[in-house]
Amino acid sequence: MKILKTICSLILVALLLCGGVSASQVPENSARACVLIEADSGEVIFENNKDERLGPASTTKIMTALVALEHMAAETGITFDARAEGVEGSSAYMRAGEKYTLEELLYAMMLQSANDVATCIAYAVGGSVENFAVMMNEKAAELGLENTHFENPHGLDGESHYTSAYDLALIAREALKNETFAKIVSSKTATVGEGENTRSFRNHNRLLFEYEDITGVKTGFTKRCGRTLVSSAEKDGVRLICVTLSDGNDWRDHRRMLDAGFEMYESVVLCKKGAMRFNVHVCGGQTATVSVSNADEKRITLKKDHGEIEMRTELPPFVYADIHKGDIIGYVRFYLDGEEMASCGLYATDDCLKSSIGRNK
Repeated sequence: MKILKTICSLILVALLLCGGVSASQVPENSARACVLIEADSGEVIFENNKDERLGPASTTKIMTALVALEHMAAETGITFDARAEGVEGSSAYMRAGEKYTLEELLYAMMLQSANDVATCIAYAVGGSVENFAVMMNEKAAELGLENTHFENPHGLDGESHYTSAYDLALIAREALKNETFAKIVSSKTATVGEGENTRSFRNHNRLLFEYEDITGVKTGFTKRCGRTLVSSAEKDGVRLICVTLSDGNDWRDHRRMLDAGFEMYESVVLCKKGAMRFNVHVCGGQTATVSVSNADEKRITLKKDHGEIEMRTELPPFVYADIHKGDIIGYVRFYLDGEEMASCGLYATDDCLKSSIGRNK
């Protein structure tokens, strides 16, 4: 059976690479709605019903964490709010008066999926659950999400609490840009608090324990929503985000989609740091030329069957002194099929000051 599954997977990948299966067709799965995106560009690789409005369950907490980190420093001290005790569903069983940092509460919320902690964070950041939900919806609008509305910070069912697979992927993409969030959701275990308040948590995301390429993100479940899952993975420089909503076999389905995505894409180094180096003539300078170079490596994720990449250098025929180290002088632009896909600045590597010879004549 394992051999048969492997053969089927290889056939699927071959069809994808050869164009036998449309890039919009998702590998066979059990999800009511799903999407796989390339994290850097946000490009949709696979999707099925990606815009259907469905309940997110505890994957709601991705937005809760994102909003909290954007409005409060991770090291901020928070006293656990009595109003957050006893919230139904998954809980960290924290007690009123216990003291934690926001970061510690985020570990408890994201690994334990603690509804009591999500509620405490809402009170600490937004003043109330209702106002925090407003902040969540404002962030959704800022991200341009058209099929998302939140009623609460934890994901318990609500009549107007919904998102879509695609919107949830975009929320995760934005959240993963935050280093603290990325560190938390990639953690298998965590211990928070001190003394009698010390608590240890194990991440509910089984994929983290089974595969080295998994970097997050969040599980979810209610009877009404079914199983929901957002996963992120990175392999050889390619970063993917997968979302399934109402999927009874989400662990398997995420692995299938992620594997198929990795077979289709590769990370391409367009130029290494300092590899682009040119000399530009200087008028009125203490030296005749100034050296310019790119300050950083430029890397982009592309389909493996991409066409030829064209590079165009944009530099002036000359510049006037004064030039200072770090001044931007020009650009290198990269094109694929005639469309610009990336660029990097060319910066002066040294100072070139005005010459004192011939002044005031």
